[in-house]
Amino acid sequence: MSVPALFDRTQFHDPADTKPCPNCQAGSLSPFYEVRSVPVHSVVSIRTRDAALAFPKGDIVLGICEVCGFVSNMAYDSTLQSYCPDCEETQGYSATFQTFHKQLAARLIKRHVLFGKKIVEVGCGKGEFLSLICEMGSNRGVGFDPAFVPERNPAKDLADVEFVQDFYGEKYADVRADFICCKMTLEHIEKTREFVNIVRRSIGSRRTPVFFQVPDLTRVLADNAFWDIYYEHCSYFTEHSLAQLFQRVGFTVIDIRSEYDGLYLAIEAVPAETPADVPLDESLIQWAVNRAREFGASVRETIESWNQRIATLKAEGKRVVIWGSGSKGVAFLTALRDADAVSWVVDINPYRQGMFMPGTGHEVVAPEFLRVVQPDVVVVMNPIYMGEIGEQLQGLGIQSELLGV
Repeated sequence: MSVPALFDRTQFHDPADTKPCPNCQAGSLSPFYEVRSVPVHSVVSIRTRDAALAFPKGDIVLGICEVCGFVSNMAYDSTLQSYCPDCEETQGYSATFQTFHKQLAARLIKRHVLFGKKIVEVGCGKGEFLSLICEMGSNRGVGFDPAFVPERNPAKDLADVEFVQDFYGEKYADVRADFICCKMTLEHIEKTREFVNIVRRSIGSRRTPVFFQVPDLTRVLADNAFWDIYYEHCSYFTEHSLAQLFQRVGFTVIDIRSEYDGLYLAIEAVPAETPADVPLDESLIQWAVNRAREFGASVRETIESWNQRIATLKAEGKRVVIWGSGSKGVAFLTALRDADAVSWVVDINPYRQGMFMPGTGHEVVAPEFLRVVQPDVVVVMNPIYMGEIGEQLQGLGIQSELLGV
């Protein structure tokens, strides 16, 4: 299995090609990193190995805006994707993630006095967070997501929570709310400013606060995290580019922070009467631009290091599995020269077990299956779960080396 082609000025996308920045609409995107032929979905349920191997693919050409530091996939084509109930994105089966979710809900309820209020969640997934924040604050709620599954409604015992199996957009702008949240969704949207503008217009003259959460690009660039670059994420934010976006469309930012061990950026904002004149911190923007220019070469070294490590383990006769069948797992496997050196993919989500990884065809198995496999090495796709995974392996009586990406 060949490694995806990385950005090469002499062969692929012309560095002189630019696109208008959809985030600040003041600068242009210039390409700095390319990956060819990757699965266009990473968390879709695929029921046969043949279908997984034949899954549609697209190209990634990351470009950075030198005005705001925003990064986008310049080759993104939304028509290649179909968000539907077969998308299995939930992390709710992890005790670590459940703890984070509860603490986040409690923080937002306290800060914004969300008791007996109406909450709208854009991109609610399977509805776990909306159900949680409504239950904890005795709130009402409306969630929007085409991948919602009514049969798995976590709010079935809550009379005032409903879900709309559709994308949020202009046609729902008249749905009023006391609080709007949007978690891990904005990175899937190409026209970011246009989308946040819809949210701002839906609020009108009211003082409705908003909360958005996205992956943190600063960590991706700093750590050469190639496993966090995949087709579904067409938009990438630093703290600066995220704050600029919200200020430019008419919000006042009241808090912005990195959280969940640096994986996420979270922003809270309230409507302003007029869009802000955003001051530019040139040092932060320049860091992102400089790091982007270095990224192609440095990430190639990281990928090669992992290729050599996996090859060595195979040569030593060691059985390797990866833990985490989501987007990180797909990106990791498709970057390996010899993905077949990985025997299985493990996931605690029962709805992903028995499915197959797009692009490589690896079968997803339950942790209990490892009693049969007895792996020597478990590569953990998200190190924040190392402790939790170690405890599960110990409980299964499995002695394996844990490697975090």
